[in-house]
Amino acid sequence: MIRLGAGSPEAIAAVGAHCDDIAIGAGGTLLALCRARPGLRVDALVLSGGGTEREQEERAALAAFCPGADLRLTVLKLPDGRMPVHWDEAKAAVEELRGRADPDLILAPRADDAHQDHRGLAQLIPTAFRDHLVLGYEIVKWDGDLGRMAAYQPLSPEIAEEKVRLLQEHYPSQRHRPWYDREAFLGLARIRGIECHERYAEAFAVTKITLNLGG
Repeated sequence: MIRLGAGSPEAIAAVGAHCDDIAIGAGGTLLALCRARPGLRVDALVLSGGGTEREQEERAALAAFCPGADLRLTVLKLPDGRMPVHWDEAKAAVEELRGRADPDLILAPRADDAHQDHRGLAQLIPTAFRDHLVLGYEIVKWDGDLGRMAAYQPLSPEIAEEKVRLLQEHYPSQRHRPWYDREAFLGLARIRGIECHERYAEAFAVTKITLNLGG
């Protein structure tokens, strides 16, 4: 297993189509990054849920997932499940994010996600962020779209457990969903951990990466 570090990021961006996407897909990575680098700037963009209880959940959750960070969160009001027909608004939001942020790392949905909102947002990211490292997170769902991933962020047992606890605590509106439980989140983290010789991990798709091995 080859381990390549991204140095010490000064700023990251995290984007999601829905409230809870970022936390489910990359909550452990956010916890690890923010604990390791207090004051890290985190620009977060969520396309739907604005003005509802979902936005309130998201603001409390991301504050907990980004302890000590300079968190700047925008939650828009695009309708859930309709992003393809609101392409212009979504693209404008991504471009606005690019206008105010130049992150070292972007956490975003992966391009082959089966959900049309996730997939559409993933396709927009490289149109605005052309020279950035983008890690595409995964979200377990009934579609059965999990696949082979290219990058792994190991999670300590403490961080893995904290991620699950925060997901259960901050998103009560999702607890009724049959896949939204401790077993699903820790089970996937355990499988991804096995794949990178760790106890737990989050896994990411990488479309393009430029190396600087001799620098």
